[in-house]
Amino acid sequence: MTIQYALISVSDKTGIIDLAHQLAQRGITLISTGGTAQLLQQHQIPVIEVSDYTGFPEMLDGRVKTLHPKIHAGILARGDSADHQETMQQTSIPNIELVIVNLYPFRETIAKQNCDLTEAIENIDIGGPTMVRAAAKNYQKVTVITDPEDYSLLCKELEEHNGTTHVSTRFKLAQKAFTHTASYDSAISNYLTSIDDHQQRKDFPDSLNLNFSLVQHLRYGENPHQKAAFYRDESVTPGSLANYRQLQGKELSYNNIADTDAAWECVKTFDQPACVIVKHANPCGIATAETPFRAYQLAFSTDPASAFGGIIAFNRTVDKEIAEAILKQFVEVVIAPEITSEAQHIFSQKINIRVLTVPLQNEHHSYDLKRIGGGLLVQTPDNINISAADLSVVTKIAPTRQQMDDLLFAWRAAKFVKSNAIVFCRDGQTVGIGAGQMSRVDSARIAAIKAQQANLSLAGSVVASDAFFPFRDGLDVIVQAGATAVIQPGGSIRDNEVIEAANEQNIAMVFTGIRHFRH
Repeated sequence: MTIQYALISVSDKTGIIDLAHQLAQRGITLISTGGTAQLLQQHQIPVIEVSDYTGFPEMLDGRVKTLHPKIHAGILARGDSADHQETMQQTSIPNIELVIVNLYPFRETIAKQNCDLTEAIENIDIGGPTMVRAAAKNYQKVTVITDPEDYSLLCKELEEHNGTTHVSTRFKLAQKAFTHTASYDSAISNYLTSIDDHQQRKDFPDSLNLNFSLVQHLRYGENPHQKAAFYRDESVTPGSLANYRQLQGKELSYNNIADTDAAWECVKTFDQPACVIVKHANPCGIATAETPFRAYQLAFSTDPASAFGGIIAFNRTVDKEIAEAILKQFVEVVIAPEITSEAQHIFSQKINIRVLTVPLQNEHHSYDLKRIGGGLLVQTPDNINISAADLSVVTKIAPTRQQMDDLLFAWRAAKFVKSNAIVFCRDGQTVGIGAGQMSRVDSARIAAIKAQQANLSLAGSVVASDAFFPFRDGLDVIVQAGATAVIQPGGSIRDNEVIEAANEQNIAMVFTGIRHFRH
């Protein structure tokens, strides 16, 4: 069925002028609503306003424009139904074979700081989703476009199929259209159920609707017997891993993606050039330095054995020097904001290394999610970073300026280590990491053992503990290993005992007042 009538009503007018020109040149009659119609008229594109087409004026401040039988019958009439087509002829209603619609910017509206309920309500589109759903339902006859990215596809189809589109394309566009309206309605539901009786935003909505789109099927999950896929959040922030661009290498695995996310989220929190190496979801080396190359050297030296087959993340451009150094070890993934062409050429010598780029933006999703049996745990992200002014010195000895810098670095590093976490640091480098133990004193012992295995001295180091010391034994272990200053949340019923132990051993200790559990 050759497309003869197209209805265009778009809030996002990206590319619409060029598309409308091409449609008009094909002899397609364009029907459009107020703002879009005016834009087309300004560019001398022939267009019929909806009110002229229906013979019924827009009303209620534009709330009622396209909700008219002449519009919806034209969209919904089945091409394979003789009864439908007879009715269309009797009522002199043309078939509308193409619907190009995107919706009022509801998400963008509620994202504004000064948005109130009244403004949000006014930006709930009614006619748009109705037309989109009608067109998608009747995909056998109607082509529906909701995304400007699909304009080129439409033009290509019209050229290849003599003024129409293939049914398989229409079905894919219908799938996309229903997904679009579902996501739109989800955003409305999430917003409205997060408004309390005083019209104030609550932390969490009463109904949480999530929308993710399939990026790729994965070879398997955490283990080969598990099936897996990777989905992207519809509201993804630009600097999130889900926006990665892969420059080379094998397909990412389930574990690659999980570990790369841990490394990327950690490295982008640092202001200085930084490198983070992750293995099995835990950092095995973190460092900041004057250059990203030096940061890599320091991070790698923390635990070279564990870095084998790890994920390496940078918050600065990876250049030739870094690439040459990385190629001397076995690595699964390299991720950075940018990879120079020289570095790409060097990485190409080992085609299996996965090389990714992601824009460096330290934004956060609204919620962290964790699936449990029959439900979902939801929390706001742990995105708090502290400064020296936020700390309380609780010992007789206060940290030196160098120790304070190292303590703040250690605290930021510990946030990304699985609890119970103990992290030894010195001069902007992790020198011993103890992670994921059931007992904090065991994490302290493991961190010291790791440092010894890497031939790193802990003398003069500082230590971060992601949560308080329940007993003094953990503190005793780290002091015996060489630590001279400690940063921890405090809050234990035995804080006085731990402070007394620190004073006995002439070390400095500061409390943060917050903890960084990471399970």
